[in-house]
Amino acid sequence: MIDSAKIELRNLRAKDYEELKVSMIKSYNSMPNEYWSKGEIKTLINKFPEGQLCIVIDNKIAGCALSIIVDYDKFDDNHTYDSIIGGENFSTHTKNGNVLYGIDVFIHPEYRGMRLGRRLYEARKELCEHLNLKAIVFGGRIPNYSKYAEELTPKKYIEKVKLQEIHDPVLSFQLSNDFHVKKVIKGYLSGDHESKEYATLMEWNNIYYTKPQKLVNTTKTVVRLGLVQWQMRLFKDYEALVSQIEFFVDAVSNYQSDFILFPELFNAPLMAEFNHLSEPEAIRELSGYTDRLLETFREFAINYNINIITGSMPQAIGEHMYNVGFLCRRDGSYERYEKLHITPAEETAWGMKGGNKLETFDTDCGKIGVLICYDVEFPEVGRILAEEGMNILFVPFMTDTQNGYSRVKICAQARAVENECYVAIAGSVGNLPKVDNMDIQYAQSAVLTPSDFAFPVNGIKAEATPNTESTLLVDVDLDLLKELHNFGSVRNKKDRRKDLYSLKKKK
Repeated sequence: MIDSAKIELRNLRAKDYEELKVSMIKSYNSMPNEYWSKGEIKTLINKFPEGQLCIVIDNKIAGCALSIIVDYDKFDDNHTYDSIIGGENFSTHTKNGNVLYGIDVFIHPEYRGMRLGRRLYEARKELCEHLNLKAIVFGGRIPNYSKYAEELTPKKYIEKVKLQEIHDPVLSFQLSNDFHVKKVIKGYLSGDHESKEYATLMEWNNIYYTKPQKLVNTTKTVVRLGLVQWQMRLFKDYEALVSQIEFFVDAVSNYQSDFILFPELFNAPLMAEFNHLSEPEAIRELSGYTDRLLETFREFAINYNINIITGSMPQAIGEHMYNVGFLCRRDGSYERYEKLHITPAEETAWGMKGGNKLETFDTDCGKIGVLICYDVEFPEVGRILAEEGMNILFVPFMTDTQNGYSRVKICAQARAVENECYVAIAGSVGNLPKVDNMDIQYAQSAVLTPSDFAFPVNGIKAEATPNTESTLLVDVDLDLLKELHNFGSVRNKKDRRKDLYSLKKKK
């Protein structure tokens, strides 16, 4: 479990060396003396600072990826490690090269299992695209080959790893991250007895070769949204609910989504065991799971490298009950949001109170806002968030009938038009016969847009099949919003008559 840990992906600095050395020694326990010297690291940083990436957790170097740029046309595929890196001065590095060559990747043993290696590889890919290089290439060790060398050739060994009949901690990971084996090299790394000095020449091709992309840690312009249309069902226990959550997070993250959105009160099935209690007592018991779910979502956000909007769940604060949710960023940080407007049913059945927190949140994809269900039916709230720079509004909702759903969707579409933003809505479907006040659900999750030439004519970018458990994956282009603000057929944000009226958030 994580407490206050924050994940930071950044470029390596010379002053990181002592912490880096500790991490290298721990990572290479089978080769305790094989670590980079301070001078070598300093040379790498001076020559190619963008290519030296690290992940920092609580001021500790948890992982690192080092690379250089080479003119690969000058090398044969049968090169050795020493020849292609150019010695301790990295003389083969050239800014005019055409390939990003990986010279090292490692993860501190304490932080393995958090998918940090995948994050470093993704950062390398972004760097390759940004620098308009043809490919990423490196020689990959096959440390488990020594166990099979007497019975398998390197080629047969690689085939069995590809078929998942054999697991190799290095090759299996590289294959799962979209690298392919270009060839097998003999005598690549001197002294690598575990691999019998064989290596796989791995390659990832940059399909955007003619279109430079942005560096790591810059705001994206095309953002991928993943929406969960959640099936309300009875779960055996809390662990079964978490397993279903992880299924969706895993599935959506495999499509490199930047966000995943869950519905309002998606954890209501856990109230089944409290159905013998009154409705206010049952919802208070359900709130006992909220802190555990927050920690679970934070772990999933880090492990699956995705920003999670957790929908909502009840939270008891003193005598009062609130409907709240969390933005769990993929760097480990999180924010809390509250439902501001409580429906009559929530107030009478559960004794819910409206929250007082209204703000936008910064993410690695720009500013976002979150309004829970009924809140989106109040235009003032969305307008305030838009004034604070929100580009994407997320609306987790829960509606029992088609009437209720129509209110949410129609109002969400209005928010998209009047605030010139994208609005993503996600709800639950199905039935909960053993949970009072949660019997039936109706939803059709969707991503809604402004209505102008650059957007769909009906203002709907995509929508799920109604009343069926599913996911929706949608790309939204933030640059289209900038164009709309300045050159749209109508400009709702610019054309407001501030000389006649104004809207202000109370402190």
